[in-house]
Amino acid sequence: MKTKIYIKSFCFLLAGLMLANMALAAGEDDAAWNNVLKKKYFGDRSIDESAASIELTAPYRAEDPALVPISVIAKKPQSPTDYIKTITLIIDNNPVPFAAAFHFTPESGKADIATRLRFNAYTNIRAIAETNDGKLSMVKAFVKASGGCSAPIGADLEAAMARMGKMKFKLEGDKVSLNQPNQTQLLVSHPSISGMQMDQISRQIKPAHFVNQVKVSFNGKPVMSAETDIALSTDPNFRFYFVPDKAGELKAEVKDNQGKEFSYTQTVSP
Repeated sequence: MKTKIYIKSFCFLLAGLMLANMALAAGEDDAAWNNVLKKKYFGDRSIDESAASIELTAPYRAEDPALVPISVIAKKPQSPTDYIKTITLIIDNNPVPFAAAFHFTPESGKADIATRLRFNAYTNIRAIAETNDGKLSMVKAFVKASGGCSAPIGADLEAAMARMGKMKFKLEGDKVSLNQPNQTQLLVSHPSISGMQMDQISRQIKPAHFVNQVKVSFNGKPVMSAETDIALSTDPNFRFYFVPDKAGELKAEVKDNQGKEFSYTQTVSP
């Protein structure tokens, strides 16, 4: 009888410790944002967490910390007078917390974005939206993943370097709809080396070599642009929207931190 009581008491104690540790971890995660990161990236600007204009989706436990799928969905369409102009992604406990800043226009149709990121430790990821009137709002999600920024480079680095800069757009359908938001995906071949990864052949840490700027336009009008950093995955891809008013050309321009520039154009027909 006493054994059962001891076991029951132990279970209650263990559950209490787990809850306490969860609460402590949550506090520590928010402490990095509250004490350092918010001021570093947004100064003294007010950020509303109660009425965010976006939704953030991220896996609670990632299968691969170097390829964590992230998507942000806007709660309203883009209009000439009311639109989201920037979505910034911050990963609190990454070596470089700034992951990306995506910029949109009314021609985007929707300020939705999806990509894949590296996570180096259990952490919150935050999506901060700025509307054209300068207001900021934020949502966050906790992701259990570690080691993504230092994950070993694949054995076929030479082949990855040879195809670097190749791109293509992948449309949701064969044809686009005029004057409506159309989803497309930009696929970029690039090793996206973080500067923390070991070459499997040489066993040496490779210098950072990653995509840090993306621009997409349709018939010369900007649709989506981004500044990115080492959190961007190998062979990055971006899913977003654009609104064509006639047949034309989607153009992608990509730069990396070593000064290399790539461009790609694809004809789009209604």
